Amino acid sequence: MIEVRWRQRSFAEGFLREAVDEFWDDWMRAVDRVLDDDDLVATVYAALGQRRPQSRTRGRLGFPAEVVLRLLLLKHIRAWSFASLEREVRTNLLYREFTRIRGGKVPDAKTLGRLAQAIGPAVVAALHQRVVTIAHQEKVVAGRKLRVDTTVVETNIHYPTDSSLLGDGVRVLTRVMKRVTAIAGKVGTTLRDRTRSVKYRLLEIGRASRTRGGPAKEKLQALYRRLLATTGRVVGQAKRFAHEITSGVKGSIDVMAQAALEGLKQELEVMVPRVQQVMRQARARVLGGDTRVAGKLVSLFEPTTEIIRKGKASKPTEFGKLVKIQEAEQQIIVDYAVYAKRPSDSELLVPAIEVHAQRLGRVPDLVAADAGFYSAAAATTAKGLGVKRVSVPNRATKSPQRKREQKKRWFKKAQKWRTGCEGRISLLKRRHGLTRSRYKGDAGMQRWVGLGVLGDNLINLGTALARAKRRS
Repeated sequence: MIEVRWRQRSFAEGFLREAVDEFWDDWMRAVDRVLDDDDLVATVYAALGQRRPQSRTRGRLGFPAEVVLRLLLLKHIRAWSFASLEREVRTNLLYREFTRIRGGKVPDAKTLGRLAQAIGPAVVAALHQRVVTIAHQEKVVAGRKLRVDTTVVETNIHYPTDSSLLGDGVRVLTRVMKRVTAIAGKVGTTLRDRTRSVKYRLLEIGRASRTRGGPAKEKLQALYRRLLATTGRVVGQAKRFAHEITSGVKGSIDVMAQAALEGLKQELEVMVPRVQQVMRQARARVLGGDTRVAGKLVSLFEPTTEIIRKGKASKPTEFGKLVKIQEAEQQIIVDYAVYAKRPSDSELLVPAIEVHAQRLGRVPDLVAADAGFYSAAAATTAKGLGVKRVSVPNRATKSPQRKREQKKRWFKKAQKWRTGCEGRISLLKRRHGLTRSRYKGDAGMQRWVGLGVLGDNLINLGTALARAKRRS
């Protein structure tokens, strides 16, 4: 059973509040008031109520929606793991007061993880939109300016090579087949563990890949042929295991054990096609020299990960998802987006203006972005929407009129302001962990990015509100 807030406080909690009163940061005190918003708490309460059909009325009393919201936001404000969040809140009186735990029990890391999964991408987006609305109502954001940029948030995978992906496939399939054998016993196809021979092939490929020349290339190809042959045998064995579970050769009279076997069969049916795809792309690249294989995978565990090149000298190739970040005044991020397939930056300018107008009730007077967002059609559409000044440079222009426009003082000043978006992205990665998503899957990536953005918005909103209060 869940509640919106704690129904009553103990007598000792009043003393606890007085003990930590002088240790509040100004921005944190302002954020504490923002998080008292009924709409924010109600959004989380509705999400927690959908975990089970009767979560709101039955079962033991769980942690209120207000506590779950504050714990999750504190985690992403500080970029902690769930274990660190549990430890810090348990040992810090200020964090106990901020999260409304106060003198009560702090949920353990596993419980925190389960509660966090109930807050899906749509809920995080709704929370973010509500915080932007609060910032607009408090006159922190007026909506006169807009700047936008994109970045890459990496998925939590190792650097992909053909040999390591093949090794992952053999390891995972063998592990699942061992679990099947442990439940069903030694009936039907007998498991042959080939992980040790695959490990030796991986070591040999690693050594051979460090040398150059014709003989080294031929040796590398020979090693890959042996690795591919071994992987193929493991895949064939996994197919037989899945078929025997379906036909009943491998089974159990225990209902729970049989359900576990069905789950393992589904895991085999998911992983076998992925390993086969890895085999196809390894065979095409190493043996055929073709690097443009359709449906290329860079991870068996995060199959939707994209290969993205943004021209960075320090990291020319990144593996993850493209993320858009757009800001208004006071460094408030009005919108973010995680794209399933990487779009061209030039396609994002007009939608960003439309979202800005929807969230803040007005079209910005100034729009600033880097050269990647430029297209003549987008600039024309932006002015048609009511934008007075569009500061998006065109590096390839030959028009004297366009060159004069880009040399004007307002254009250069807007471009200087635009560079702050790069600083915001850098801070999101350093302070809130947006360098790499630690949550799994596409939904996990959206939750990770959204919560990081939400945490940063709360800090900036709290800072702006505290500054306004001091001035008044």
